Amino acid sequence: MPDGVARDVDWTSPEVWSGTRAPLTAATGLAPAAYAGQSFFDIEQQHVFDRAWVCVGVADEIAGRGRMLVRRLGSRSIVVTRNSDGELRGFLNSCRHRGTELAEADCDVANTIRCPYHRWGYSLDGELIATPGFEDVPRDGFDRAAHGLHPVRVDTWGVLLFACLAEDTPPLLEWLGDLPQRMAGYGLDGWVSRDEQTLDIDANWKLISENFQEYYHLRWVHPELAKVSRVPDHYRYQGPGMYCGQTTTPVSGDARDEWLALPPAPELDSSDLVSGRFVAIFPNVLLSVLPNHVWTMRLDPVAPGRTRETCTLLLPEATGATTDEAVGPTRDFWVAVNGEDVDIVQRSQRGLTLGAVPAGPLAPRFEEPLHRFHNMLADCMTSASLAGLEVPRGDRIGVEADRWGSGVNPNPPTIELTELVEG
Repeated sequence: MPDGVARDVDWTSPEVWSGTRAPLTAATGLAPAAYAGQSFFDIEQQHVFDRAWVCVGVADEIAGRGRMLVRRLGSRSIVVTRNSDGELRGFLNSCRHRGTELAEADCDVANTIRCPYHRWGYSLDGELIATPGFEDVPRDGFDRAAHGLHPVRVDTWGVLLFACLAEDTPPLLEWLGDLPQRMAGYGLDGWVSRDEQTLDIDANWKLISENFQEYYHLRWVHPELAKVSRVPDHYRYQGPGMYCGQTTTPVSGDARDEWLALPPAPELDSSDLVSGRFVAIFPNVLLSVLPNHVWTMRLDPVAPGRTRETCTLLLPEATGATTDEAVGPTRDFWVAVNGEDVDIVQRSQRGLTLGAVPAGPLAPRFEEPLHRFHNMLADCMTSASLAGLEVPRGDRIGVEADRWGSGVNPNPPTIELTELVEG
């Protein structure tokens, strides 16, 4: 069996992550088994997706009461809805009678979540409120209050909806670190979905995320994108938190203006107004935030070499009613760029599966976010619990070792200017 895909490796042991734990200038990428091995995939589902704050949708998918979303979360299926007060609620997708799946796809439930098998009914808060015929012959000590739906933690930030199966994982805001403050100027809570597409990609979810995080490939894989997101204009954009980030400053429209055609969000500061923010929130959501739109990609692992990717275009509330004709060039731009990425990550998957050569070195200038991302993965894979998880620290202002190859941003984000003054 080729190196890296052996099944007897203990991926929860710190020793197997020595290449990942090395300093950036000596670090290697992940072993092929991390992308192609069924054993690794199964452990990753348990240690990452069963415990992390996982993005399960866009917040406005469930803006109103009575809508219920069905999502796969690690090894479980969950449902997410809002109660009569508009508060988010999440539950395992399983009836408390004999465990039947409550719903197989997103649906409207009005005021009652009802099992299709024996019609047990639950309130939007998960309380058991109906058991047709069950009590015709009373059971000793049966208590409806003890048989509500099993709750799952759910929360939102900006345009995104998250869920977490583990009770001891830190709250979402702690997971995100400084990202809500860093991106506060965009007012993402009020942005609205405009277009969505779902793709099945023959590649591991990590390859898609890694491709998004680095711009090493930009000039060769995306020659058109490189005209408006130029390699020399890329800088790091990451503070403490479970995310990796870069920014393009300035975003150019000289050669291609599709992504600048729409009006910008109101009241952006001088940095946000001229920059593109590209953020990968661990584990599974990618955000491209421009002054006038957001392109999100949610990654749902299906198998070691298969990922379902849901892409959503969002607009500021003020321009949410813009015509399809006006939105079309921006949407088509991202669809074309994403198509180029799909092709290259599928080729990467084939190489890792059929070649399975040992992991190679990371390029310090371009691939520091991958080093950060791999270490987040290592933290989850080697920890018995995420209760004591420490989010990675951010890039320290003025410390070159934290900013390999990024240079000095001519128009830094407001949060970094504040840090510089306070420091």
